[in-house]
Formats: sequence, C-alpha cells, structure tokens
Amino acid sequence: MVRTKNKGKSLTFKILLGMGTGLVTGLVLSYLGNSGWINSYLVSGVLDVGGKIFISSLKLLVVPLVFVSLVCGTASLEDVKKIGRIGGKTLAFYLGTTAGAIAVALLIGFIINPGAGFVIDSKVKYEASAIPPLSQTLINIVPSNPIKAMAEGEMLQIIFFALLFGLALVMTGKRSERITTLFNDLNEVIMKMVLMLMALAPYGVFCLMAKIFAEQGIAVILPLGRYFLAVLAALFIHAFLFYPILLKVFSNLNPIVFLKKFKEVAVFAFTTASSNATLPVTLENVEHKLGVKNSIASFTIPLGATINMNGTAIMQGLATMFIAQVYGLDIGVVGYLTVILMGTLAAIGTAGVPGVGLITLAMILKQVNLPVEGIALIIGVDRLLDMTRTVVNVMGDSVVTCIVARSEKQLDESVYYDENAEKKH
Repeated sequence: MVRTKNKGKSLTFKILLGMGTGLVTGLVLSYLGNSGWINSYLVSGVLDVGGKIFISSLKLLVVPLVFVSLVCGTASLEDVKKIGRIGGKTLAFYLGTTAGAIAVALLIGFIINPGAGFVIDSKVKYEASAIPPLSQTLINIVPSNPIKAMAEGEMLQIIFFALLFGLALVMTGKRSERITTLFNDLNEVIMKMVLMLMALAPYGVFCLMAKIFAEQGIAVILPLGRYFLAVLAALFIHAFLFYPILLKVFSNLNPIVFLKKFKEVAVFAFTTASSNATLPVTLENVEHKLGVKNSIASFTIPLGATINMNGTAIMQGLATMFIAQVYGLDIGVVGYLTVILMGTLAAIGTAGVPGVGLITLAMILKQVNLPVEGIALIIGVDRLLDMTRTVVNVMGDSVVTCIVARSEKQLDESVYYDENAEKKH
C-alpha cells in the first residue's frame, strides 16, 4: 500500500516538474531566437514530435473508451426512465453553468475594461469559417453509419449510438448478460491502458509546454495585457469560486476535496488544450478518485467534453466586450444579454466543429453587429488562453458529474473523502 501511494505521488510530481521545466525551456529557446537549428531540430523537431505522440496516445483511447464505457453505464441503469432523467439534469446544469460563465466574464469586463487604450493595427485580418445551423447539428447527432462516426471521432454520434446499444441491452434482458459482461471486461482493459499511457505524461507535458512557449514567448502577451488578465481573472473566479459554490449548494460535497483530487486532470487539460484528449483521464479521475459510478460518469463526461464549454464561453464574452471597446462601439444591455443567450446556445449548436471557440465568437459578433475582423486582434494570445480555459471546461464537466451523481445516489462518498483513493489507481 505504501509503495502504491508513493508511486501516485511520484507521477503527479513528475507531471508538474515536466510542466515547469518545459515552460522554462520554452522561454529560454524563445529568448535565444526560435530560428535556424533551434527551430529545425528542437522546436519543430524533437519537441513537436514528442508533443504530438503524447496527444495521439491520449486521443487513440477516446472513441473506444466513450463507446464501451457508455454502453456499460447505460446497461447498468436497468431502467430506461433513469436515462431521460439523468440526461435532463445534466443538460440543465451544463446550460446553466455556461450562461453563468458568460455573465461572470461580462462582469469582469465591466470592471477591467479590457479594450481601453488599445490601438488598432489596420493590417490585421480574420476570415470567419462557415458555421453550420443548429438544425443541421441536431440532424447530425443521428449517425447514418456508426462505424464511420467512430472512425471520424464524431462524439455526439458515438454517444447516440452507444446509448441506443446500451438501451437495447437493457431491454433484451437475460439474453444480453454475456454481451454486457464482455463490455464490462473491455472497459476494465481500456482503463488499464489509460493508466499505462499516463506514464508518458511527464515527457509529453514537457514537450508541449516547451514548444508552445518557444513559439509564443512572453512578448505576444504585452500589447493585450489587459484583455489577457481579464480572461484569466474570469477563468479563475469561475473555477475557484463559482464551481465550489455550485458543488456545495447542489451536492453538499466538500469543494476543497474536489480541487485537491482534480489537480492531475487540470495539468493534462492545461497542456493538451483539448477536452477530448483529456477525456480518458477525466473519466478515470471522477470514477476512481471522486467515487462517481460508471452509470453516470460514462454519460456526463463524454457529453460535457462535447457540448459544455464554460471556459470558451468566458473567452467569448470578454472578447466581445474587448472588440466593442476597441472599435468604440456600444452594444447596450440588450446586446450583452444577446451575447449570453447566443454563447449558451452555441455551446451545443457548434459541438464538434474544429476551432469552435473562434468560430462561435464570429457568430456572436455578427449577431450584435460588431466587426468580425476584430477576432484577429486576439489570435496572438488565444493559444495560451486556450490552455487555461480548457481546464475550466473540464472542471465544469467533473463538477456537474458529481452533482448529478449525488442527486441520483450514484456517488460513493467514502471514495470521495478517502485521501488514499487518489493514489490507489
């Protein structure tokens, strides 16, 4: 038991060490000049390859993990009505937290005034990508070919098919017991694979951090310092004030315990800047360290990684205010209420679209009659902010999962409050 405990501590320490040394290494490389052999052999060579291998190692498990885990979770409910009730609660909390995130962002924006004193560079350009209508997104939820959906990583389609498959197992009864047992065994094997690949985390984290800061440096932040700090302030308030209050009020769970056990997931989310890439680690964390039953976590976590984007919503709210202030335009109270509504709906309406944050921001700017080309002003720091807002996105998934699980009596409090549970797996 002691050896397992030390091993868990060692992994967390190595991940944090990898992040810290990667950041310092990246800044040093940026200072030396990201060109010539430094760029060819280090930044675009070793660091790029190492970081991409790490991301790919996480992503390779996302589709099988989501499908197998969700089938197991649905089959274990043994009551079709429960699925509708759990889905309703989850969606309500996801939409509510997203609206709350944008409201927090706008409040911070009114206090800090992120666009004050910023001088526009007339050379900056931005072309908004086409955004699919909400109706098409709803149609696309139902896969015409589930194998193709899995091959292309279409998460909403995979979730739909897995739910359908799990429901069929429930309705088949005893004749499906062998298949259910097989899926449960497969789920255990995949979770072991997750733990195996986590051994690569310290090296992958180092490569990702070093490459990002070697390319971005610190200089890119300075002209947008007020906007950068405003987004960070809103993200931290949402993560360390809004979420803990939400967790305490709706589940009566200790938020401090949650934050302590979430730190490893936060590091993964920060370095990968992808909710989907972090999904295997998030699912493992909420089940084995926070005590959420698979029947809940297997549904809420994949769904949250697809549609719940609190951190992105915060960026959209502040970016809208920043662009309005830079161009000297006032969209008024109605305009900001529109931002809250559109940002909340966009979290679902554009699920699965690459570059979703900037694409949905373009949609919001058009809705409130602000110049879309203003997005080009914030692109320089968006990659760094994307890392932080991904942590908030993933944290929101985990908080809502704990709340829903507690309300359904599917959360083991003995595991949640067990300090050693963080080290056992």
